[in-house]
Amino acid sequence: MILHLLFFSFFNLAISSEFCFDSSCIGDSQTIRFPFQIANGQPKSCGYPGFDLSCHATGKPLLHLPPSGDFSVQNIDYKNQEIKINDPYNCLPKKILSLNLSGSPFLKKNTQNFTFFNCSSHYLPYWNIDPIYCLSSYSYTVYASSSPLFIHMFASNCVTIKTVSVPSSSYYSSKLSDELLLKWENPDCRTCESIGQRCELKPSSSHAIQCTHSSQGRSKFSANVVSIAMGGVAATICFLGLLCCLCIKMNFPQTGTHSSSNEAHWTIFSWRRVSIGLDGPTIDSYPKFVLDESLRLPKPNNNICPICLAQYRPKEIVKTIPNCQHYFHECCIDEWLRLNASCPVCRKSAIQSPPSNPP
Repeated sequence: MILHLLFFSFFNLAISSEFCFDSSCIGDSQTIRFPFQIANGQPKSCGYPGFDLSCHATGKPLLHLPPSGDFSVQNIDYKNQEIKINDPYNCLPKKILSLNLSGSPFLKKNTQNFTFFNCSSHYLPYWNIDPIYCLSSYSYTVYASSSPLFIHMFASNCVTIKTVSVPSSSYYSSKLSDELLLKWENPDCRTCESIGQRCELKPSSSHAIQCTHSSQGRSKFSANVVSIAMGGVAATICFLGLLCCLCIKMNFPQTGTHSSSNEAHWTIFSWRRVSIGLDGPTIDSYPKFVLDESLRLPKPNNNICPICLAQYRPKEIVKTIPNCQHYFHECCIDEWLRLNASCPVCRKSAIQSPPSNPP
């Protein structure tokens, strides 16, 4: 406990200054710096209001747009002040239907109007147009197009859902699976970026910005702070280790007449690894079934495995946890349950509770 407190005391000393590091999510190479910041992971002065990011379980940075939910960040262009985003759950058209940037600092770029249609599952378009599988079901099929010709064809045979202005990442894109391209105007850091400097908030200000030189000097200073802190932690560990050894020698029982050299016999304790997952027979006992062509599951909108984030396909084996009825690929949930005894979605215990006896 003492080591724990000392480590975090030194670590907080290292990051409590006004010097901000370039950051990234574990497993992702995208640099996160001003005006963006990782919420609860960096000081608020390191970012600009409305530019908070978080890290997804897959390692991708997440941008939260309050009316529309979370989007995975694919790329940030600091010089042109543009950001490419996608749906972390592989159903971008669903996000597009509810896309609303009001209340955020972001604007749409390269917009095209796409019209969504709800068609009978028996309807076949004249041209080969891919349906939007993640919005469709066994009884209806959803299509979307920006082509006036296709829009006229669908309007004559299907029900119009909505026309949406889509900020495509490329001009005249006909696919809704591409990233969305957003831009921001404020804070305007393009001048700083063009001369090789960085933007940052002015001291004691929440919105005014200034240009500073590259973060090499700040990084060197901060690195020195971290080095001093880690050196202090290492010295403390050595001191406490020496103290423990002295205490053990002073309190260890002597062998008396059984040994002329009066040696102390040390007992070596071995630590046993404790498995916190489930055993094989328990995992194998959970219900599983093979998906048919309809890909229907008992729960609505549950067509993506929450562990690997891949969309289910026909003939795949799906397994459920009885306690909460959440579904997963069999191979995904089996591997998870070997290491964890809880559901990865709701965190409920994966161990079936015995039925309670009626009073």
